[in-house]
Amino acid sequence: MSDYPSIFNDVIGPVMRGPSSSHTAASVRIGRMAAQLFGDMPKEVMIDFDPTGSLATTYDGQGSKIGLLGGFMGLELDDARLWEAESMAREQGLYMEVRIVPYPNNHPNTYKMALKAPNMEPMSITAISTGGGMVEIVELDGHKVSCRGGAHEYFFYSGDSVIHQKFEQSLGREEADQMAKQYGASKTRYAAPVLPVLDREAAQVPFITAAQMTEYAQKHHHSHLWELAAIYESHRGGISTTRVVEMMKEIVIKIKKSIESGLEGTHYHDRILDCQIISFKESLKAGKLFPASLVNTMIAYTISMMEVKSSMGVIVAAPTAGACAVLPGAVLGAAKELDLSIDDVVKAMLSAGMIGVLIAKHATFAAEVGGCQAECGSGSGMAAAALVEINGGGYGEAMTAASFALQNILGMVCDPVANRVEVPCMGKNVMGAMNALSSATMALAGVDAVIPLDEVISAMDKVGKMLPFELRCTGYGGLSITPTALRMVNPLSLSNDMQTT
Repeated sequence: MSDYPSIFNDVIGPVMRGPSSSHTAASVRIGRMAAQLFGDMPKEVMIDFDPTGSLATTYDGQGSKIGLLGGFMGLELDDARLWEAESMAREQGLYMEVRIVPYPNNHPNTYKMALKAPNMEPMSITAISTGGGMVEIVELDGHKVSCRGGAHEYFFYSGDSVIHQKFEQSLGREEADQMAKQYGASKTRYAAPVLPVLDREAAQVPFITAAQMTEYAQKHHHSHLWELAAIYESHRGGISTTRVVEMMKEIVIKIKKSIESGLEGTHYHDRILDCQIISFKESLKAGKLFPASLVNTMIAYTISMMEVKSSMGVIVAAPTAGACAVLPGAVLGAAKELDLSIDDVVKAMLSAGMIGVLIAKHATFAAEVGGCQAECGSGSGMAAAALVEINGGGYGEAMTAASFALQNILGMVCDPVANRVEVPCMGKNVMGAMNALSSATMALAGVDAVIPLDEVISAMDKVGKMLPFELRCTGYGGLSITPTALRMVNPLSLSNDMQTT
């Protein structure tokens, strides 16, 4: 199956609720896939988190616990009932226990689980959240596997081995039974896809680096990055370029609705910051802010989107929930000021998606792996390219803008206060939007970024891996351990005592 990122799987999406795509959205997907493989909703779940990973300190405050419970019960990522998942689980007789215990693993977002239910064979499963809501099951009943949710996946247990088969279409019962018989399988487990764009066995893409994309554009006479993005995704997903544009338009409509609701003000009992957008709008109206209409609109839109996220409204991870406001705030803010059409926004978002594909393939969107440069930083690089497209620039200028933006954020740490994706996340999202604007401006003015985009992405990946784990969304460093931050943990209603009931 294809190992190429998809704009709609890996970069701009999923449509979700929750503070974190790596924690909330990913845990819903992991829970759904685990329940499907198990064969039903489990009744008892034991989950182990390694103390040196990210989840040991953040699983509660960033929504992993409720996401898992919701996934086990079959809830969708944007279901408003996610925030009632604990009470729903109690009503349905689902008991989950979390333990913080050391064990060997290769990823900070590792879920090691054991599932049980009366009259059903127990199942053990290990999964990882790889960033932006993407997941991978890496072990099933002690067998090494790779299940990413992009296909209909069957596991045929034969003797001491498991035969893993992936299909673009689900098998009928008779066909599955016949295949099990062929393998001499004593048991079969199955998981349906959880991603919007399915993997394809024969998928081939025309380019997967910025250099290859430039060569392709020159050969085929393409001028704009959005055109190249549509071509890439068409090859990747086996869908028409027209359908690619339609899918992005559907996402833009959702983003626009989220921002508009945020501008009206949001309310939620369990967050650090009260609604800030009303004060911003009042200050703007009173003439207290700098006379910079485009900048102020971008900031307002960015704050708005972040507050929708923090009030558990519907957002689009772009590329993550923690960085969900950089790209929408910059692009829709600019479109508002420039009086552009929704089609212009769609093209800009596709341009951003193509930059995101390059990052997803050659680096990471997971702050737990690469710090906040992987989230707000990536969002800023994507937004810079999008702003070039909005202003009529070509693919070369867009890649230059992305290079500038990513150069400017190398080494940005992830240090959420009180394990919430609010402080300093809102400020970093605003900074990311402003960095995108200045980077796009420089690119459009012909300023040379010097370092090619491919090399910058490679450097970003290496820098992220050099960051100590304390500065990668663990709550063990930076602003997370300031006296004020530590005083804020206990008053919040979601506990962080590493226990669950």
